[in-house]
Amino acid sequence: MNLSYRIGWTAFRLIYSTYFRWKVIDPQNVPLDGPAILASNHASFIDPPLIGSGLHRSMNYLARESLFRFPVIGWILRSWNAVPVDRDGAGAKGLRNILDRLLSGSAIILFPEGTRTYNGELQPPRSGIGLIVIKSEAPVIPVRVFGTFAAYGRQFTIPRPYPIAVRYGSPIDFTALRSEAKTCSKPRLKQIYQEVADQIMAAIRAITLK
Repeated sequence: MNLSYRIGWTAFRLIYSTYFRWKVIDPQNVPLDGPAILASNHASFIDPPLIGSGLHRSMNYLARESLFRFPVIGWILRSWNAVPVDRDGAGAKGLRNILDRLLSGSAIILFPEGTRTYNGELQPPRSGIGLIVIKSEAPVIPVRVFGTFAAYGRQFTIPRPYPIAVRYGSPIDFTALRSEAKTCSKPRLKQIYQEVADQIMAAIRAITLK
């Protein structure tokens, strides 16, 4: 962690432990170095730093490309390993940036649903994460956040002191689908992307607090 990241990481840990009374469960499932894809449900703006703050390694985060145009904000985002993506996070340039981070040995947080939930329920996954998984060799760790919708969902302008938690699941094995994707037809490849996304979302759904 660089100094800026370390300061942010420490500050978020303090906020989460005091204001939100957080729980961090099974962080040992995430490797301490090397590439990794952390795939999580998405209920709030506080989800990305929550997931990253629970780990003793630096993470890469997605941030809207337009934010990098502001000098101070852009500097902070870069120092916190933010990856510039377009509004939907599915553009070709953004995907290349994500894959470049993984190929360089970094870990990144992705949200299969693509956007924050509107009602607190898990949403169907988009196939974009399947493409990233297939194009990389990084292990995929499903993650589930709890309580963040009640704490700071779309319906709130100010975060509430509601208990939150993050649990890191066991890695998912995509060896067979990655192997098939190397030689299959384009129509089948698109199916594989969605199958990967669906498997990841099913693994996230299966994670519980107990």
